[in-house]
Amino acid sequence: MAHIFLTSKGFFTKSVKDDFLQLIDGRISVLKAAIITTASSKKEKNPFAVKTKEDFLEMGLMTVDFLDVEFEDARNLLAYDVFYICGGNPFRLLRELKESGAETVIEELMERDTVFIGVSAGAMIFGPHIEIVNCFTPSMNTVNLKDLKGLGIFPKPIFPHYGREDKFPDSTGKTVEQRIAEFEAAHNLQVERLTDSDVLLIER
Repeated sequence: MAHIFLTSKGFFTKSVKDDFLQLIDGRISVLKAAIITTASSKKEKNPFAVKTKEDFLEMGLMTVDFLDVEFEDARNLLAYDVFYICGGNPFRLLRELKESGAETVIEELMERDTVFIGVSAGAMIFGPHIEIVNCFTPSMNTVNLKDLKGLGIFPKPIFPHYGREDKFPDSTGKTVEQRIAEFEAAHNLQVERLTDSDVLLIER
């Protein structure tokens, strides 16, 4: 069974780290973790990714590697048990998951005893699509991605950093909630709102 943590800030939220440690209690020294840096422009030099590796090692994991499916064989993921999908550009991340074949590999990993931690953009791709990113920040689609279909593991589109008006300014003065409500009405669906302190655990 796969366990999936959907978060806005990953291990930077204490409850996420606590829940993860409780889940893997007694197995930590034998687990291998891959930090997927594909969404970040700074890749493995991203300070959040670096801090995450430090966190894993401090927890007691013996093997923690950076992995970027944009440049590495997606089948390499099969050697790991824990997957931390960093935030960044959700359009780039989704494109590379599809083009590299990582999307298919992840489906295979869902049948194993694995743990996924999706952070911000890394959480959004587990939903049915990332259309809401196109609504809020279309300028992020620098890769001209047309197919915005996500992995479909979670039934609702995911909106991380909910409540952070500073991250999503609007020239018309609408609040984040007003804009999400308009998106829900226009698309006849519900959006899963994740604050920076929320963690959503899915078992599949």
